Amino acid sequence: MSTVRTVTALCLVGGALVGIACSSPPATTSGPAVSTSVVIRLTGSDTMVNLDQAWAENYRKVKPDVSIQVAGGGSGVGIAGLIDGILDIAASSREMEAEEIARVVKTAGAEPRGFVVGLDALAVYVHEGNPVQTISLEELAEIYGDGGQLVKWSQAGIENTACASDEIIRVGRQNNSGTYVYFREAVLGTTREFRLGSIDQSGSKDVVALVSRTPCAIGYSGMAYAMPGVRALKISKKKGEPGFAPTVESALDKTYPIARPLYLYTRGTPTGPTKEFIDWTLGEAGQQVLKDIGFVPAPAVNK
Repeated sequence: MSTVRTVTALCLVGGALVGIACSSPPATTSGPAVSTSVVIRLTGSDTMVNLDQAWAENYRKVKPDVSIQVAGGGSGVGIAGLIDGILDIAASSREMEAEEIARVVKTAGAEPRGFVVGLDALAVYVHEGNPVQTISLEELAEIYGDGGQLVKWSQAGIENTACASDEIIRVGRQNNSGTYVYFREAVLGTTREFRLGSIDQSGSKDVVALVSRTPCAIGYSGMAYAMPGVRALKISKKKGEPGFAPTVESALDKTYPIARPLYLYTRGTPTGPTKEFIDWTLGEAGQQVLKDIGFVPAPAVNK
């Protein structure tokens, strides 16, 4: 069931605001007396929040009577809101889990519908003073994983002279983040957990900003969040193999090993203004906004 709301303008009657249809204006004025606006609530992935906001702003130019209310908080927050029925669309940088799907079915009476609206080559960032250029998934697992053996840059064969302590400072995301979940599954596997002691940030931009100020650091975040002071590493599947940089091309041809889909989820098949908005995000205009933000256009997988 859609939770899209129609908001009717409040009228000044007898000095008080009341939520009823306004009376007809004098003949000398122009335009309708009642102003209505459809509100679509979109919440979730912090990786996608800048994209969602850009979509909302550009869509308002096309549909001035439709307002997209955007909030972040993480993929888990968006999916929880979808389960509870307090929003219309959940943005997520990971797939919904079977238990989450079952809970939507229970509360909404229909399975959630997921739309792949783009791709993100999940980047691994280091400080610009760090000479490392390529790192393997195996090495990342030994840096981030429980029981990992790589705790100093020299152990990875890196002479990071900008880092006096030689310590690898791990920067990551909080566990309500889809980026956290995806990185754990793609790098650590299904049975291994993160090693304690990382510096976990609430936002994608925060991860990269901290790495830019910390010569000893390494961190993972969306490819669209690159900034001065950091470098995105090439990633290889195994140590010694050629690595690939996070680019549009490497994400689309799947040579970059940690590229992931970006999703918009609804409670059941969307209809009305919600469907129109999602169709727009997948169209030429919406995909151009996505490319301008720094993500990869969606493959043709939506039906």
